[in-house]
Amino acid sequence: MESGSVRAVVVTYNSAAVLPGLLDSLPAGARGVDDFGVIVVDNNSRDRSVEIARAHPLRPAIVTMGCNAGYAAAINAAAEAAGNEAHLLILNPDLRMAEGAVLRLLGHVGRQGVGIAVPRNHKEDGTLDPTVRREPSLATAWCDALLGGTLAGRLGLGEIVADPAVYARAGTVEWATGSALLISPQARQATGDWDESYFLYSEEVDYQRRAREAGFGTVFVPEAEVTHAGGAYGADPRLYALLTTNRIRYFCRNHGPLAGLLFRGGVAAGEALRSWRGRANRAALGCALAPLKPALSFRND
Repeated sequence: MESGSVRAVVVTYNSAAVLPGLLDSLPAGARGVDDFGVIVVDNNSRDRSVEIARAHPLRPAIVTMGCNAGYAAAINAAAEAAGNEAHLLILNPDLRMAEGAVLRLLGHVGRQGVGIAVPRNHKEDGTLDPTVRREPSLATAWCDALLGGTLAGRLGLGEIVADPAVYARAGTVEWATGSALLISPQARQATGDWDESYFLYSEEVDYQRRAREAGFGTVFVPEAEVTHAGGAYGADPRLYALLTTNRIRYFCRNHGPLAGLLFRGGVAAGEALRSWRGRANRAALGCALAPLKPALSFRND
């Protein structure tokens, strides 16, 4: 059957160490797709990311942003380059795709009420990376704070969905982390651009919520698989602080002032309880207690 047009979007920022592995995996990952192309969008890398992309046999299209414009801005630039009729496959540069993964994702988008498909993520040691999430709420924030994200997830109370049954079969989810997302043209047109004010983190939560509101849900597809090295935000105080700030920003934008204050309190309580772990938690605590700062302050770094 005809599979349609797919454009893989890879946002790079000093990604030279991991980008070759992803690009090398894409021919097998996209096997069976009629019209597949790759767009690499570079956020002013200071390493050889652009040179590596240009030299790769896939010959991806390359968009250079000229500054560290942020993840959402880079996706929007790629979406413009791809045109309105293509499926967009958003991929982190530290992924590797299993054979046939793209075609399996395509088999689910376009069905009634489905606009986004996400694969099963594996860590580099082969274990499951639980990427399915619940919509942020006061309950998830306080359960994660008091119990810890791992335990709260196992109990079905936190933002992380840890139930093995969810990852064993295809099904609709509220949202999934943005390491790998296939978005249909119809969902793209109904949802609009990614919100560039987030810069990095929570932009995928916002996008999938707006897609749901436009009538296009997210489906988890376990037979489509990727391997993900994983981000470094937990060890980087600045990145973890930005993640914390954007969690609060997202919730406050979608709920009233009182709920926003209670959510912020839950986040602050969790970071205070874990401040002994190191600078990242203490930086996040400071962000949770301070007035929200523009995430775009990272733009010129």
